Amino acid sequence: MKKLSGKVAVITGGTSGIGLATAKRFVAEGAQVFITGRRQAELDAAVKAIGDNVTGVQGDVANLADLDRLYAVVKQQKGRIDILFANAGGGEFAPLGAITEEHFDKTFGSNVKGLLFTVQKALPLLVDGASVILNASTAASKGAPAFSVYSATKAAVRSFARTWTLDLRERRIRVNALSPGGTETPGINGLASNAQELQQFKSILTASIPMGRMADPDEVAKAATFLASDDSSFVTGIELFVDGGMAQI
Repeated sequence: MKKLSGKVAVITGGTSGIGLATAKRFVAEGAQVFITGRRQAELDAAVKAIGDNVTGVQGDVANLADLDRLYAVVKQQKGRIDILFANAGGGEFAPLGAITEEHFDKTFGSNVKGLLFTVQKALPLLVDGASVILNASTAASKGAPAFSVYSATKAAVRSFARTWTLDLRERRIRVNALSPGGTETPGINGLASNAQELQQFKSILTASIPMGRMADPDEVAKAATFLASDDSSFVTGIELFVDGGMAQI
């Protein structure tokens, strides 16, 4: 039997990178998946790439009305959620001294506010014994120049996993943080302003990874599948690093 047969999963930010790879893997393992994305064209392309057993709902997790609309669709079509992967988020470089209020609000809006309400608004639909996965990052554990706001948001996500594990223990809902390191995604490519800068950034990043390379999104998706499935039935409150050893030594 497939690991996620009969499960209903919601993945925010499912149009590219880790979210898209995870949606593909969840569907391959038997789940019915709902994904979100801010841009309709990219959302449509992702739904087509995933194939069967997927529904796309356009929206921004930082917009609470969009989250309400997402869960209204899930409630109407399936009536429950077995797996929630709060994956949507992002960041940009901004050194201390050049951080703007706009930069702060945008980063905390998606990575902290959006993630919090993604989970809170899902509570009425989450079944007892559900799995909640929060996308954190090695940035919460390691310092990186000009990345302080993003890193702080991911430290908040790690804290959420600990506290929500206790908040939801009576319902046996498992909450875990998934922390990727350097991963080949459109999001990481967007951190650089040109090809030369991107290559330099990736070279520095790769040099800090003991395995000597960046991750493929599917490698992170495999870890998400473990946390989503009954294979991790006694795993909660943890931070699972998928980082090639980057934050470990």
